[in-house]
Amino acid sequence: MIRQGDVYWIDLGEPLGSEPAYMRPYVVIQNDVLNRSQIRTAIVCALTTNLRRAKAIGNVLLEVGEADLSEQSVVNVSQVFTLTGDNLARQLAA
Repeated sequence: MIRQGDVYWIDLGEPLGSEPAYMRPYVVIQNDVLNRSQIRTAIVCALTTNLRRAKAIGNVLLEVGEADLSEQSVVNVSQVFTLTGDNLARQLAA
């Protein structure tokens, strides 16, 4: 089951404008009540290794090892997406 806080690798393909693209980690921000329901989507935020983004209001800096990340990363709350569960690839950590 998908859980809030889980980190998954997701491939969104080619970039469109300023959207993140290619294979990158995303964190599930959707509430677990919805995750346990029949809804087949998940709301996620993109992670970036651009540490300057950590200064933006609401963004969260993740240290190496958190969620099994190999680099410091930032949860970029301005990059929110709704995806089907089929788009979720390898899970990094719960």
